[in-house]
Amino acid sequence: MTPESRVRAPLPSSLLVLLFTLLSLFAGIASATTPRVGVVTMQPGEIFFERFGHNAIVVVDPDSGAATSYNFGYFDPTEPDFIGRFVRNDMRYRLAALPFEQDLMQYREEGRGVSVQWLDVTPEQARELADALAENAKPENAYYRYQYFDDNCSTRVRDALDRVLDGGLRRQIEGRSHGSTARSEAVRLASPAWWMWLGFDIGLGPSSDRPLPVWGESYVPMRLAAALREVKNSEGRPIVSEEQLVLPHRLPPEPQDGPVRWWPWALAGIALGVLIAFADRRAPRATAAVGLAFWLLCGVLGAVMLFIWFGTGHTYGWTNANLLLFTPLGWLLLPGAWRALRGRDPGVWFRRLLALIAAGAVLALFVYWLPVLPQRNAHWIALLLPIHLGLLQAFRTR
Repeated sequence: MTPESRVRAPLPSSLLVLLFTLLSLFAGIASATTPRVGVVTMQPGEIFFERFGHNAIVVVDPDSGAATSYNFGYFDPTEPDFIGRFVRNDMRYRLAALPFEQDLMQYREEGRGVSVQWLDVTPEQARELADALAENAKPENAYYRYQYFDDNCSTRVRDALDRVLDGGLRRQIEGRSHGSTARSEAVRLASPAWWMWLGFDIGLGPSSDRPLPVWGESYVPMRLAAALREVKNSEGRPIVSEEQLVLPHRLPPEPQDGPVRWWPWALAGIALGVLIAFADRRAPRATAAVGLAFWLLCGVLGAVMLFIWFGTGHTYGWTNANLLLFTPLGWLLLPGAWRALRGRDPGVWFRRLLALIAAGAVLALFVYWLPVLPQRNAHWIALLLPIHLGLLQAFRTR
């Protein structure tokens, strides 16, 4: 019989049983060494830096059962030049690895809700993610340059997941959008603190008004959690296998998004503008006092906007069209307003400059309609343009 014609004898049944037992044992060991990973979402708090929520990645060790929270939101306020870095937009944040229960302590005390989305990923992806986070958390790798809209704690979580999915997360959410912008999300979440809302809405420029895809919108932790509920894993199943509530939310819920209606602002602006224009005949010094306070405020806000544009790296505040409404030129009107407050003539140059400032406010309306650098500031134009024109009319008829 030639070698080619030989037929192998079947394996004994006892050997087959032993082989299947070993394979099952190895499969169990592989499964037991697979970490469990999840995305942790913390709801907004009441302190200003807690208004936007937070998130982290939790990794459960398969051997010990210990849960480690990988949190990208740590910074050191005692760091040299911390305030200067904050002003220049050169903040240094770091990834911290700490026990999950320890990370929860602060949120439990503050009454902030915490939930975990457990991820359905392959064992290889889970181990890759756990190893990458452990490496990233080493002191020499932990620090990164924080950028509020583009590189923050939530985008770091998003990007870590996207890497182990070979770009699958981005491919699924990049092409969809809810119509939100960086501005709309910032002012929505800051709205419980009026001064934060005011700062974001006045200080952000046209870059913040570009429509965001869901990928960009996920700089907000709660938006990322919502996006993950619609994402599939590499095998076509929902990537979120289970969503678990860890801590109940005992604070008011996050504000909902809604359009800013310009017409109430216009009604208020027209009423104030008409009142200023006609009240000057009977109370000229009161009009001068109003103008003095208004131009002082415009000068302060305009100077801050100019500093953001030319003196910092806050790119989302550059080329801000609100400079035409809150102009630093208002400071040049203060001497004339002071003279008017004392019952004296403010001078011809005062009136010319006042006309120039009013023309700038009118220009803001035309800039609003230009498609080059669209900025959502119609409500501020509706409020302030009539006030500028009212002050111009009041002092022109003196």
